[in-house]
Amino acid sequence: MNTKNYALWTSTIVAASLLLSGCQLLTGYQKIDEAESAEAWVGKIKPMAGEVNIACVGTYHCEIVQIDKTLIMAPNSHEPINPQIVTALPRQEDTAKIPMNMNMDMTPLVNKNAIKIVPLAASSMPGLTNYYARVMPAKREVHVNFYPENNMGYVERFAMIHDFTEAGTYQLRAYQKKNSEKSGSLLDTASPEPLCVELLQDTKVQRRFCKKLDAEHQGEFVETGMAKAATSVLKAKRATA
Repeated sequence: MNTKNYALWTSTIVAASLLLSGCQLLTGYQKIDEAESAEAWVGKIKPMAGEVNIACVGTYHCEIVQIDKTLIMAPNSHEPINPQIVTALPRQEDTAKIPMNMNMDMTPLVNKNAIKIVPLAASSMPGLTNYYARVMPAKREVHVNFYPENNMGYVERFAMIHDFTEAGTYQLRAYQKKNSEKSGSLLDTASPEPLCVELLQDTKVQRRFCKKLDAEHQGEFVETGMAKAATSVLKAKRATA
């Protein structure tokens, strides 16, 4: 089955990735205390020729926590684990007023495995920063944490495998799918609307995933219209292990 057609919401997917990553992630965790909060934000994505930019939007806060086997954000501090992958921006006394011609260290990526993250904007959750990632075109496994409420205790974990064959800007946009079939009863209106995530390339939707609330798919994001042929990232890893 094709791993492109399924995304799984569960903590076990993160655990599996940690086991596969081994010592590389352990080294990253040892650098958590070195990470510093972003002093400035770039405000908008700055495309680099030949590179893929990946951002997340749509909830109070979201963060790209892992790309392939590289863990990016510390789960407790919500700051970059390795400060060396953060694009350096000049410090500003007033971070709300960043000049568009500011001097950024946007050195091109050196190879296919290189990853850089750029402080994009202030989060809706005070004290946190939204980052976007820079990678080279390739097939990638991307893990994102979405926070639909102003509550760090409620997180939706989303993961997908996608072939980013073309350079450009991609967004993983979360939204709540409205169910037009609800009868309006008290029970129906109390039921939560499913969370969906769209992958946009520039402004065009390429893929769409929605969380299943039924008993068989509880807690899973399934690609719309492809549920029968879908397979989880976790199962794919087990099959190739």
